[in-house]
Amino acid sequence: MPRPPKQSELIESIYDAGLHPEMWSDVVVMLNAFIGSQACGLISKDPVSKSGATHYYCGVDPHYIQLYAETYARHDPLARLPRYGEVRNIPDLVNFDEYRRGRFYQEWLRPQGCADVANVVLEQSKSPCPMLLTVIPGRDMLDADKRARMQFLVPHASRALLINRAIERKQQRATALADVVDRLTAGVVLLDKACNIVHSNPAAEMLLAADDVLRSVAGRLVARSADANRALRDIFRDAGEVALAAESGRKISLIAQDGSYYVAHVIALPSLLREGAAERTPAVGALFIWRAEFDGRSCADVIDRTFELTPAEFRVLQSIVDVGGVPETAIALGIAETTVKTHLHRVYAKTGVSRQADLVKLVAGFSNPLVH
Repeated sequence: MPRPPKQSELIESIYDAGLHPEMWSDVVVMLNAFIGSQACGLISKDPVSKSGATHYYCGVDPHYIQLYAETYARHDPLARLPRYGEVRNIPDLVNFDEYRRGRFYQEWLRPQGCADVANVVLEQSKSPCPMLLTVIPGRDMLDADKRARMQFLVPHASRALLINRAIERKQQRATALADVVDRLTAGVVLLDKACNIVHSNPAAEMLLAADDVLRSVAGRLVARSADANRALRDIFRDAGEVALAAESGRKISLIAQDGSYYVAHVIALPSLLREGAAERTPAVGALFIWRAEFDGRSCADVIDRTFELTPAEFRVLQSIVDVGGVPETAIALGIAETTVKTHLHRVYAKTGVSRQADLVKLVAGFSNPLVH
Protein backbone atom coordinates (compact mmCIF):
# COMPACT_ATOMS: atom_id res chain seq x y z
CA MET A 1 0.00 0.00 0.00
CA PRO A 2 1.36 3.50 -0.82
CA ARG A 3 2.75 5.65 1.96
CA PRO A 4 -0.04 7.73 3.54
CA PRO A 5 0.41 11.32 2.37
CA LYS A 6 0.77 14.24 4.73
CA GLN A 7 -2.44 16.19 5.32
CA SER A 8 -1.01 19.36 3.77
CA GLU A 9 0.19 17.46 0.70
CA LEU A 10 -3.18 15.74 0.32
CA ILE A 11 -5.24 18.93 0.67
CA GLU A 12 -3.04 20.72 -1.87
CA SER A 13 -3.54 17.85 -4.33
CA ILE A 14 -7.32 17.89 -3.80
CA TYR A 15 -7.53 21.58 -4.71
CA ASP A 16 -5.21 21.03 -7.67
CA ALA A 17 -7.74 18.45 -8.90
CA GLY A 18 -10.41 21.10 -8.49
CA LEU A 19 -8.63 23.12 -11.17
CA HIS A 20 -7.44 20.14 -13.21
CA PRO A 21 -9.98 17.27 -13.07
CA GLU A 22 -7.61 14.86 -14.81
CA MET A 23 -5.65 14.77 -11.53
CA TRP A 24 -8.50 13.07 -9.63
CA SER A 25 -7.22 9.60 -10.60
CA ASP A 26 -3.97 10.19 -8.72
CA VAL A 27 -5.75 11.99 -5.88
CA VAL A 28 -8.08 9.03 -5.30
CA VAL A 29 -5.00 6.84 -4.78
CA MET A 30 -3.79 9.36 -2.18
CA LEU A 31 -7.22 9.41 -0.50
CA ASN A 32 -7.19 5.63 -0.26
CA ALA A 33 -3.75 5.63 1.35
CA PHE A 34 -4.74 8.44 3.75
CA ILE A 35 -7.90 6.64 4.89
CA GLY A 36 -6.11 3.28 5.07
CA SER A 37 -8.80 1.49 3.09
CA GLN A 38 -8.59 -1.30 0.55
CA ALA A 39 -10.42 0.60 -2.17
CA CYS A 40 -11.67 4.11 -2.79
CA GLY A 41 -13.55 5.96 -5.49
CA LEU A 42 -15.57 8.95 -6.57
CA ILE A 43 -18.97 7.85 -7.84
CA SER A 44 -22.22 9.54 -8.77
CA LYS A 45 -25.49 7.99 -7.63
CA ASP A 46 -29.07 8.42 -8.75
CA PRO A 47 -31.18 7.89 -5.60
CA VAL A 48 -34.31 7.27 -7.68
CA SER A 49 -33.10 4.66 -10.17
CA LYS A 50 -30.31 3.56 -7.80
CA SER A 51 -27.93 3.49 -10.75
CA GLY A 52 -24.34 4.51 -10.19
CA ALA A 53 -21.36 5.61 -12.26
CA THR A 54 -17.78 5.24 -11.08
CA HIS A 55 -15.64 8.16 -12.24
CA TYR A 56 -12.31 7.58 -10.47
CA TYR A 57 -11.30 4.57 -8.40
CA CYS A 58 -8.44 2.46 -7.11
CA GLY A 59 -8.15 -0.88 -5.31
CA VAL A 60 -11.01 -2.63 -7.18
CA ASP A 61 -10.73 -4.97 -10.13
CA PRO A 62 -12.28 -3.28 -13.21
CA HIS A 63 -14.42 -6.40 -13.65
CA TYR A 64 -16.21 -5.61 -10.39
CA ILE A 65 -16.62 -1.96 -11.38
CA GLN A 66 -18.42 -3.12 -14.52
CA LEU A 67 -20.57 -5.57 -12.55
CA TYR A 68 -21.51 -2.80 -10.14
CA ALA A 69 -22.65 -0.50 -12.94
CA GLU A 70 -24.56 -3.22 -14.80
CA THR A 71 -26.18 -5.09 -11.91
CA TYR A 72 -25.23 -4.45 -8.31
CA ALA A 73 -25.74 -0.68 -8.05
CA ARG A 74 -29.46 -1.48 -7.73
CA HIS A 75 -28.79 -3.82 -4.81
CA ASP A 76 -26.35 -1.53 -3.00
CA PRO A 77 -27.71 -0.82 0.52
CA LEU A 78 -26.01 2.58 0.35
CA ALA A 79 -28.11 3.60 -2.65
CA ARG A 80 -30.33 5.26 -0.03
CA LEU A 81 -28.08 8.28 0.27
CA PRO A 82 -27.35 10.01 3.57
CA ARG A 83 -27.38 13.78 3.90
CA TYR A 84 -24.45 15.84 2.68
CA GLY A 85 -21.28 15.38 4.72
CA GLU A 86 -22.52 12.41 6.80
CA VAL A 87 -20.20 9.41 6.68
CA ARG A 88 -22.33 6.27 6.73
CA ASN A 89 -21.45 2.62 6.39
CA ILE A 90 -23.79 -0.32 5.87
CA PRO A 91 -24.80 -0.94 9.53
CA ASP A 92 -25.79 2.76 9.78
CA LEU A 93 -28.46 2.34 7.13
CA VAL A 94 -29.72 -1.26 7.00
CA ASN A 95 -30.02 -4.35 9.14
CA PHE A 96 -26.60 -5.92 8.95
CA ASP A 97 -27.77 -9.54 9.14
CA GLU A 98 -30.26 -9.01 6.32
CA TYR A 99 -27.59 -7.26 4.31
CA ARG A 100 -25.21 -10.23 4.62
CA ARG A 101 -27.89 -12.50 3.15
CA GLY A 102 -28.46 -10.15 0.18
CA ARG A 103 -27.05 -10.27 -3.31
CA PHE A 104 -24.86 -7.19 -2.93
CA TYR A 105 -22.78 -8.81 -0.19
CA GLN A 106 -22.96 -12.42 -1.36
CA GLU A 107 -22.26 -11.82 -5.05
CA TRP A 108 -20.29 -8.57 -5.21
CA LEU A 109 -18.57 -7.61 -1.94
CA ARG A 110 -17.79 -10.98 -0.37
CA PRO A 111 -15.98 -12.37 -3.48
CA GLN A 112 -13.59 -9.43 -3.13
CA GLY A 113 -12.79 -10.47 0.43
CA CYS A 114 -14.53 -7.43 1.94
CA ALA A 115 -17.24 -6.90 4.52
CA ASP A 116 -18.30 -3.26 4.55
CA VAL A 117 -18.72 -0.16 2.38
CA ALA A 118 -18.90 3.48 3.47
CA ASN A 119 -20.22 6.54 1.62
CA VAL A 120 -20.22 10.27 2.15
CA VAL A 121 -22.09 12.71 -0.10
CA LEU A 122 -19.76 15.48 -1.27
CA GLU A 123 -22.21 17.84 -3.02
CA GLN A 124 -24.68 20.09 -1.23
CA SER A 125 -26.49 21.11 -4.43
CA LYS A 126 -29.73 19.46 -5.49
CA SER A 127 -27.96 17.47 -8.16
CA PRO A 128 -30.02 14.51 -9.41
CA CYS A 129 -26.85 12.40 -9.27
CA PRO A 130 -24.63 13.75 -6.47
CA MET A 131 -20.98 12.81 -6.22
CA LEU A 132 -19.91 10.57 -3.34
CA LEU A 133 -16.68 9.42 -1.83
CA THR A 134 -17.02 5.64 -1.50
CA VAL A 135 -14.64 3.54 0.56
CA ILE A 136 -14.26 -0.22 0.97
CA PRO A 137 -12.40 -0.59 4.29
CA GLY A 138 -11.22 -4.17 3.63
CA ARG A 139 -11.92 -7.38 5.52
CA ASP A 140 -13.01 -5.44 8.60
CA MET A 141 -15.82 -2.98 9.18
CA LEU A 142 -15.31 0.77 8.99
CA ASP A 143 -13.64 1.80 12.27
CA ALA A 144 -13.67 5.15 14.06
CA ASP A 145 -10.29 6.22 12.69
CA LYS A 146 -11.22 5.61 9.05
CA ARG A 147 -14.59 7.31 9.61
CA ALA A 148 -12.84 10.38 11.06
CA ARG A 149 -10.42 10.53 8.13
CA MET A 150 -13.30 10.39 5.65
CA GLN A 151 -15.07 13.13 7.57
CA PHE A 152 -11.93 15.27 7.49
CA LEU A 153 -11.81 15.07 3.69
CA VAL A 154 -15.40 16.18 3.10
CA PRO A 155 -15.07 20.02 3.03
CA HIS A 156 -11.95 19.95 0.88
CA ALA A 157 -13.23 17.44 -1.68
CA SER A 158 -16.59 19.23 -1.72
CA ARG A 159 -15.02 22.61 -2.54
CA ALA A 160 -12.80 21.05 -5.20
CA LEU A 161 -15.85 19.51 -6.88
CA LEU A 162 -17.63 22.87 -6.77
CA ILE A 163 -14.66 24.38 -8.58
CA ASN A 164 -14.83 21.55 -11.15
CA ARG A 165 -18.52 22.23 -11.74
CA ALA A 166 -18.05 26.01 -12.09
CA ILE A 167 -15.21 25.61 -14.61
CA GLU A 168 -17.15 22.96 -16.51
CA ARG A 169 -20.24 25.18 -16.80
CA LYS A 170 -18.17 28.12 -18.01
CA GLN A 171 -16.33 26.00 -20.56
CA GLN A 172 -19.60 24.48 -21.79
CA ARG A 173 -21.04 27.95 -22.35
CA ALA A 174 -17.85 29.06 -24.11
CA THR A 175 -17.87 25.95 -26.29
CA ALA A 176 -21.54 26.42 -27.14
CA LEU A 177 -20.97 30.06 -28.05
CA ALA A 178 -17.92 29.20 -30.15
CA ASP A 179 -19.95 26.54 -31.93
CA VAL A 180 -22.66 29.09 -32.75
CA VAL A 181 -20.02 31.49 -34.10
CA ASP A 182 -18.58 28.77 -36.34
CA ARG A 183 -22.02 28.01 -37.77
CA LEU A 184 -22.78 31.60 -38.77
CA THR A 185 -22.97 32.45 -42.47
CA ALA A 186 -21.34 35.80 -41.72
CA GLY A 187 -17.59 35.88 -41.21
CA VAL A 188 -16.23 36.28 -37.69
CA VAL A 189 -12.55 37.06 -37.07
CA LEU A 190 -10.99 37.43 -33.62
CA LEU A 191 -8.03 39.80 -33.59
CA ASP A 192 -5.27 40.68 -31.14
CA LYS A 193 -3.72 44.13 -30.61
CA ALA A 194 -1.60 43.81 -33.76
CA CYS A 195 -4.57 42.64 -35.87
CA ASN A 196 -3.16 39.11 -35.93
CA ILE A 197 -5.89 36.54 -36.54
CA VAL A 198 -6.53 34.56 -33.36
CA HIS A 199 -9.55 32.68 -34.72
CA SER A 200 -11.72 32.78 -37.82
CA ASN A 201 -14.92 30.87 -38.44
CA PRO A 202 -15.49 28.91 -41.69
CA ALA A 203 -17.32 31.83 -43.34
CA ALA A 204 -14.39 34.14 -42.60
CA GLU A 205 -11.95 31.52 -43.91
CA MET A 206 -13.80 31.62 -47.25
CA LEU A 207 -13.52 35.42 -47.34
CA LEU A 208 -9.79 35.27 -46.64
CA ALA A 209 -9.28 32.52 -49.21
CA ALA A 210 -10.88 34.80 -51.86
CA ASP A 211 -7.99 37.25 -51.22
CA ASP A 212 -10.17 40.22 -52.08
CA VAL A 213 -11.74 42.53 -49.48
CA LEU A 214 -9.72 40.90 -46.71
CA ARG A 215 -6.64 38.71 -46.69
CA SER A 216 -4.25 37.10 -44.25
CA VAL A 217 -0.63 38.20 -44.62
CA ALA A 218 1.65 36.16 -42.36
CA GLY A 219 -1.32 35.64 -40.05
CA ARG A 220 -2.22 39.33 -39.91
CA LEU A 221 -5.57 40.63 -41.16
CA VAL A 222 -5.13 43.10 -44.00
CA ALA A 223 -7.91 44.96 -45.82
CA ARG A 224 -7.84 45.80 -49.53
CA SER A 225 -8.57 49.43 -48.68
CA ALA A 226 -5.90 51.58 -47.04
CA ASP A 227 -8.61 53.49 -45.13
CA ALA A 228 -10.03 50.23 -43.81
CA ASN A 229 -6.55 49.14 -42.73
CA ARG A 230 -6.03 52.34 -40.76
CA ALA A 231 -9.40 51.93 -39.11
CA LEU A 232 -8.54 48.35 -38.11
CA ARG A 233 -5.19 49.36 -36.59
CA ASP A 234 -6.75 52.28 -34.68
CA ILE A 235 -9.64 50.25 -33.26
CA PHE A 236 -7.84 47.05 -32.35
CA ARG A 237 -4.86 48.59 -30.59
CA ASP A 238 -6.48 47.67 -27.26
CA ALA A 239 -9.66 46.19 -25.79
CA GLY A 240 -10.83 49.61 -24.59
CA GLU A 241 -10.90 51.05 -28.12
CA VAL A 242 -12.75 47.94 -29.33
CA ALA A 243 -15.36 48.37 -26.59
CA LEU A 244 -15.89 52.04 -27.51
CA ALA A 245 -16.18 51.21 -31.22
CA ALA A 246 -18.62 48.38 -30.50
CA GLU A 247 -20.75 50.57 -28.23
CA SER A 248 -21.02 53.24 -30.92
CA GLY A 249 -21.94 50.68 -33.58
CA ARG A 250 -18.74 51.29 -35.55
CA LYS A 251 -18.68 49.69 -39.01
CA ILE A 252 -15.88 49.51 -41.57
CA SER A 253 -16.81 49.61 -45.27
CA LEU A 254 -15.06 47.14 -47.53
CA ILE A 255 -15.30 47.22 -51.35
CA ALA A 256 -14.47 44.17 -53.45
CA GLN A 257 -12.74 44.29 -56.83
CA ASP A 258 -16.10 43.76 -58.55
CA GLY A 259 -17.54 46.80 -56.75
CA SER A 260 -19.70 44.86 -54.28
CA TYR A 261 -19.83 46.10 -50.71
CA TYR A 262 -19.03 44.29 -47.48
CA VAL A 263 -19.51 45.65 -43.99
CA ALA A 264 -17.30 44.77 -41.02
CA HIS A 265 -19.03 45.41 -37.70
CA VAL A 266 -16.80 45.82 -34.64
CA ILE A 267 -17.89 43.72 -31.68
CA ALA A 268 -16.41 43.54 -28.20
CA LEU A 269 -15.20 40.03 -27.49
CA PRO A 270 -17.40 38.47 -24.78
CA SER A 271 -15.51 37.59 -21.61
CA LEU A 272 -17.00 34.11 -22.06
CA LEU A 273 -14.81 33.56 -25.12
CA ARG A 274 -11.91 35.64 -23.83
CA GLU A 275 -11.59 33.90 -20.47
CA GLY A 276 -13.74 30.77 -20.63
CA ALA A 277 -11.39 28.70 -22.73
CA ALA A 278 -8.78 26.39 -21.28
CA GLU A 279 -6.12 28.95 -22.21
CA ARG A 280 -6.66 32.69 -22.16
CA THR A 281 -6.88 34.09 -25.69
CA PRO A 282 -4.84 37.16 -26.75
CA ALA A 283 -7.80 38.44 -28.78
CA VAL A 284 -9.01 41.95 -27.87
CA GLY A 285 -12.06 42.03 -30.12
CA ALA A 286 -13.73 40.71 -33.23
CA LEU A 287 -15.02 41.67 -36.65
CA PHE A 288 -18.41 40.49 -37.84
CA ILE A 289 -18.29 40.62 -41.65
CA TRP A 290 -21.09 40.18 -44.15
CA ARG A 291 -21.86 41.17 -47.70
CA ALA A 292 -24.16 44.18 -47.85
CA GLU A 293 -26.97 42.52 -49.75
CA PHE A 294 -30.27 44.32 -49.58
CA ASP A 295 -32.97 41.95 -48.33
CA GLY A 296 -36.09 43.81 -49.44
CA ARG A 297 -38.43 41.27 -47.88
CA SER A 298 -37.10 41.71 -44.37
CA CYS A 299 -36.06 45.37 -44.52
CA ALA A 300 -38.44 47.13 -46.91
CA ASP A 301 -41.18 47.88 -44.40
CA VAL A 302 -38.74 49.13 -41.78
CA ILE A 303 -36.86 51.36 -44.22
CA ASP A 304 -40.11 52.73 -45.71
CA ARG A 305 -41.47 53.60 -42.28
CA THR A 306 -38.18 55.12 -41.17
CA PHE A 307 -37.36 57.28 -44.21
CA GLU A 308 -40.71 57.50 -46.05
CA LEU A 309 -39.22 56.55 -49.41
CA THR A 310 -41.34 56.42 -52.53
CA PRO A 311 -41.40 53.13 -54.51
CA ALA A 312 -39.11 54.66 -57.15
CA GLU A 313 -36.65 55.88 -54.52
CA PHE A 314 -36.73 52.48 -52.84
CA ARG A 315 -35.90 50.69 -56.12
CA VAL A 316 -32.95 53.00 -56.71
CA LEU A 317 -31.74 52.46 -53.17
CA GLN A 318 -31.99 48.68 -53.60
CA SER A 319 -30.12 48.77 -56.90
CA ILE A 320 -27.34 51.01 -55.57
CA VAL A 321 -26.70 48.48 -52.80
CA ASP A 322 -27.07 45.34 -54.91
CA VAL A 323 -25.73 46.42 -58.30
CA GLY A 324 -23.38 49.36 -57.80
CA GLY A 325 -23.17 52.96 -58.99
CA VAL A 326 -25.42 55.25 -60.99
CA PRO A 327 -24.57 53.89 -64.50
CA GLU A 328 -25.11 50.28 -63.40
CA THR A 329 -28.38 51.19 -61.69
CA ALA A 330 -29.63 53.03 -64.79
CA ILE A 331 -28.97 49.94 -66.91
CA ALA A 332 -30.47 47.55 -64.35
CA LEU A 333 -33.66 49.60 -63.95
CA GLY A 334 -33.92 50.72 -67.58
CA ILE A 335 -34.05 54.43 -66.76
CA ALA A 336 -31.85 57.43 -67.49
CA GLU A 337 -28.83 58.19 -65.33
CA THR A 338 -30.28 61.66 -64.62
CA THR A 339 -33.40 59.99 -63.22
CA VAL A 340 -31.26 57.75 -61.03
CA LYS A 341 -29.34 60.77 -59.74
CA THR A 342 -32.58 62.62 -58.97
CA HIS A 343 -33.96 59.74 -56.93
CA LEU A 344 -30.59 59.16 -55.29
CA HIS A 345 -30.30 62.78 -54.11
CA ARG A 346 -33.79 62.51 -52.60
CA VAL A 347 -32.72 59.32 -50.82
CA TYR A 348 -29.63 61.14 -49.52
CA ALA A 349 -31.81 63.97 -48.21
CA LYS A 350 -34.24 61.62 -46.46
CA THR A 351 -31.60 59.34 -44.96
CA GLY A 352 -29.13 62.07 -43.98
CA VAL A 353 -26.13 60.63 -45.81
CA SER A 354 -24.21 62.06 -48.76
CA ARG A 355 -22.16 59.18 -50.18
CA GLN A 356 -23.00 55.80 -51.66
CA ALA A 357 -20.65 54.04 -49.22
CA ASP A 358 -22.45 55.62 -46.27
CA LEU A 359 -25.78 54.65 -47.79
CA VAL A 360 -24.63 51.05 -48.05
CA LYS A 361 -23.55 51.06 -44.39
CA LEU A 362 -26.89 52.55 -43.40
CA VAL A 363 -28.84 49.87 -45.23
CA ALA A 364 -26.52 47.16 -43.91
CA GLY A 365 -27.49 48.23 -40.42
CA PHE A 366 -31.10 47.32 -41.18
CA SER A 367 -30.10 43.89 -42.50
CA ASN A 368 -27.36 43.38 -39.91
CA PRO A 369 -27.19 39.69 -38.93
CA LEU A 370 -26.36 40.84 -35.41
CA VAL A 371 -29.81 42.42 -35.23
CA HIS A 372 -31.75 39.66 -36.94
